[in-house]
Amino acid sequence: MTSLVNSSRRTLGSLSVGPIAFGCWRFVGMPVDGARHVLESALDSGMNLIDTADVYGLDWGGTGFGQAEELLGEVLASDPSLRDRMVLATKGGIMPPIPYDSSGEYLEAACDRSLQRLRTDTIDLYQIHRPDLFTHPAELASVLTSLRASGKVREVGVSNYTPAQTRALQAHLAFPLVSTQPQFSASHLAPLRDGTLDLAMELGLIPLAWSPLGGGMLASGETGEGAPRSELIETLDRLAEREGVDRASIALAFILAHPSTPIPIIGSQKPDRIASSTKAFDVNLDRNDVYDIIEASEGVPLP
Repeated sequence: MTSLVNSSRRTLGSLSVGPIAFGCWRFVGMPVDGARHVLESALDSGMNLIDTADVYGLDWGGTGFGQAEELLGEVLASDPSLRDRMVLATKGGIMPPIPYDSSGEYLEAACDRSLQRLRTDTIDLYQIHRPDLFTHPAELASVLTSLRASGKVREVGVSNYTPAQTRALQAHLAFPLVSTQPQFSASHLAPLRDGTLDLAMELGLIPLAWSPLGGGMLASGETGEGAPRSELIETLDRLAEREGVDRASIALAFILAHPSTPIPIIGSQKPDRIASSTKAFDVNLDRNDVYDIIEASEGVPLP
């Protein structure tokens, strides 16, 4: 059978990106030279979509709000040619302890601060990190339209939005959203069931899957309370042995197999692990394989 795994490039509006992205949640606490080496490893592996957020740095060894953006900005300042090789994505809308603010006044200022920290004139993809339940989508649409018209951002997307919240925002925009960023992995299948991926296919959004390896547990094989089911790990291992790859490659290939053409965002800071992620492109998964993964993940047979 023909493999379902799709390793072709994706299009985010005017932006062309590779099928795997590099995420900067853990891009903190290292010298600029080391950070540049990590970033170059991702770019050399075809991961030209670089995903970060203004709030990254408050956890995972960071020391404060904006730290991941600041380090990325320092790397770009140390070698400006890297900016031309990447599609730079960041997110705004979280300012602890509120916790969420998508008001026009706040979001415009947040975008300006991200531009300063990243040391760039334009953000290629700007996403609302989490929905602010107390901002009307018309107000949010107005500030996003202004940011796009000013050239501060090129394309716009959403993150952690429900399908209904995405529709509500799109209804007030004169241009299309290009992305939605849900948590999606072989151990977290909610986007398959809650309409997120269906809406992506309806509207032409590209899903950007965060935590595609289940917080690393799909790669490590950890099981138990709060971890993937042992049946899932066993299924991934069986397919990995058949395909001659590691378990993580199967988990990434599972995401790449969905017809909405998701982009898994990997977070490893190790160059060898970054490079090995591309082995997922050579994996062959058919419908029997992906449904075996789903059944093993959910622990019940499909009807």
